[in-house]
Amino acid sequence: MIHSRVHVSDLREHVGRTVSVCGWVNTLRLQRKMQFVIVRDNTGMVQVTHKRDGGPLEARLEALTPESAVRVTGRVVDAAQVKLGGLEIVPEEVEVLNPAAAPLPIDEHTGLEQRLDWRFLDVRRRPATQVLFAVQTTLEQGMREYAYEQGATEMHTPKLMGTASESGAEVFKLGYFGRSAYLAQSPQFYKQMAIAAGIDKVFEIGPVFRAEPSFTSRHATEFTGVDVELAWIDGVEDVMAFEERMLAHAIARVADAHGEAIAEHLGVEVTVPTTPFPRITMAEAHEILRKGGWDPEGVKEDLDPEGERSISAHIKEATGHEFVFITHYPVGIRPFYHMRPADDPSVTLSFDLLWKGLEVTTGAQREHRYDVLLEQAAEKGMSPEPLRDYLNAFRYGCPPHGGLGMGLGRVLMVMLGLDSIREATFLFRGPNRLTP
Repeated sequence: MIHSRVHVSDLREHVGRTVSVCGWVNTLRLQRKMQFVIVRDNTGMVQVTHKRDGGPLEARLEALTPESAVRVTGRVVDAAQVKLGGLEIVPEEVEVLNPAAAPLPIDEHTGLEQRLDWRFLDVRRRPATQVLFAVQTTLEQGMREYAYEQGATEMHTPKLMGTASESGAEVFKLGYFGRSAYLAQSPQFYKQMAIAAGIDKVFEIGPVFRAEPSFTSRHATEFTGVDVELAWIDGVEDVMAFEERMLAHAIARVADAHGEAIAEHLGVEVTVPTTPFPRITMAEAHEILRKGGWDPEGVKEDLDPEGERSISAHIKEATGHEFVFITHYPVGIRPFYHMRPADDPSVTLSFDLLWKGLEVTTGAQREHRYDVLLEQAAEKGMSPEPLRDYLNAFRYGCPPHGGLGMGLGRVLMVMLGLDSIREATFLFRGPNRLTP
């Protein structure tokens, strides 16, 4: 008789009945009189208890290896002495669907790089990582939900480009039917084209490629970007307001759905932020840091990671807030298409969003006037020819607009208290990693 599969988390409802559980062998304790097998599925673990009787079932259990995929059919029994949920399964049949080779290539003491080599096993064996992907799903759902409520249109922009985008640096070049193509390092130009196409609010969640030889805990060569562009804005403030509300909405969704699991498996409490988030200008940030004795050589305009952490700590102490927008970055460190305020052309109407000291977003009001864009590109030493398709979008009535780009992995990393973006990604890509 075939019994339909029951998840471990639902076994309590089936006490006294015969059910089938499908999962992996977590651990084996094969004693002189008894055989205990802990079986794990993606909802939990259950103990399978068999009294030795010299029969075929005993031999099958004896031959099991950790991580083998099995289907166990048996009776669900109340067993107060069992630590795992006070239940056990007394097996009638054990089917080995796929035996695991032994020994396993990783264990709980294996370092991160080797775990990444065997990522499918790493994810399967660690409930904390399973929580990560459940959280990622809810976070994206929450962001989409907010964007849809605001009337935004979800777009899918090309990842192959005929010319190197933005500054031309940090792009991957590849062969394309006898000529060169480049992988998009941002959907920036295409989002702006969608605005010029008359689509009022645009967003995309998709892959972004950066050819940066960075080996830090927060960089990847391929990551998932959350990009937004908004038309007919009154100023960059509209973009920041959209982002803080979107994040607050999505984080609230995560706290609701996974708050307990995150606390249990990762020891982190998810705090839903209040809006508005604090905002300070780059000049104010420098002032605060200088008072705290921060003045590393060579960091004239931007903030280094230590500066970002210090500012976040300062804001947390002053306001209790984990988020802070740093605004008005100097022209020298921002792209040519960022708008500059009329009263101070040395800065841009741009921002970064820091969460607990890590930059998770860059955004700005864009320059939408064709002649100003030409001037600002020339000032940065850029030739208008490779930018022709981009610049054309501004020649025929493009509205004032602005937007942002957020790294999904970084948001997850901060939210879940992970040490590295490598752990916030299913299969990480970095300068030294193109596999598995």
